[in-house]
Amino acid sequence: MIALTEDNSVQAFKLLSAHPELCNFTTTRHGGVSKGSYSSFNLGIYGNDDPECIKQNLEKLCSALPERPALLVIPHQVHNTEIAVIGEEYLNASEEERLQMVDGKDALITTEKGVCLCVTTADCIPLLFYDKTHGVIASSHAGWRGTVKRIAKQTLEKMHELYGTEGKDVIACMGPGISLAGLEVGDEVYLEFANHGFPMERISEWKRNSHKYHINLWIANRMQFKEFGIPDNQIELAGICTYLRYQDYFSARRMGQESGRALTGIMLRIEN
Repeated sequence: MIALTEDNSVQAFKLLSAHPELCNFTTTRHGGVSKGSYSSFNLGIYGNDDPECIKQNLEKLCSALPERPALLVIPHQVHNTEIAVIGEEYLNASEEERLQMVDGKDALITTEKGVCLCVTTADCIPLLFYDKTHGVIASSHAGWRGTVKRIAKQTLEKMHELYGTEGKDVIACMGPGISLAGLEVGDEVYLEFANHGFPMERISEWKRNSHKYHINLWIANRMQFKEFGIPDNQIELAGICTYLRYQDYFSARRMGQESGRALTGIMLRIEN
C-alpha cells in the first residue's frame, strides 16, 4: 500500500496506482472528526454517527484523491451476492431512486468515468477489480458470508458476461480485513465453507487452546481470483489484519457493530 495523504489516513494499492486512468483508495481509522466509538475517520453512512462528521470525513477523502469523484456510490451491503451495474439508469435516477438501486447490493460494476465504486468494511474484505482491456471496474464486499457464496467469482463472471472480461485482463486487489488469526468461527461456519466445496486444509486452522476453527478469508478469496485465471503478478493483497491492528483500522469484532467503518473505492478518471 502507498500513502495518498501525509498522515497516511488514505492509502492506495500499488498495482492500481500504476494506471493513471484510475483513482483508488482505502482508509484507516485516523485523520477524521468523528467521536467516541466512531473515532475518527468514520465513513459508514449507514451507521448512527453524526451526519455532519461523516460529511466532513467524506470531504477529506474526496479532496485526497488525484481526481475528485463526480459521484460516490456507497451501497447498503447485506452480506449477500447481489450485484448492481452502475450505468445510465442509475445516473439519471433521483437520489432516492439511487439509494434503492444499491440497497442490498454487495458488489458494483461500471464503465462510467467519474463514478467511484465503494465498499464499506470493518473486518470484512474489500475487493477491487480493474479490467484494463475493456475499461471496466468493480468492487465487492466479502465477509465470510459473501466469501462462502463466492462473491468475488460472481463479480468477475458478471464482468465476463457483460463486457467479455477474462482473467488475463484483470488486476485484483484485496484491502485490509480480518485475517485467519482473528477470524474464530463456530462449527456451523466451518461446515458452511466445507459444504460449498472449499478446501478446508488450505483455508482453515484448528486452535487447540480454544477448540475453535479459524478461517482464512484472504486465501479463500484469492483462490477465486486464481480460478478466474488472474495472474499472480496482477493480484495485490494489503496483508493488513483489521482485527489485530484495530487501533489503526476499524474492527467490528474488537469495537462492536456501533463503531466506525472504512471505505475502499475505485474510479475511472474523467481526465483520461
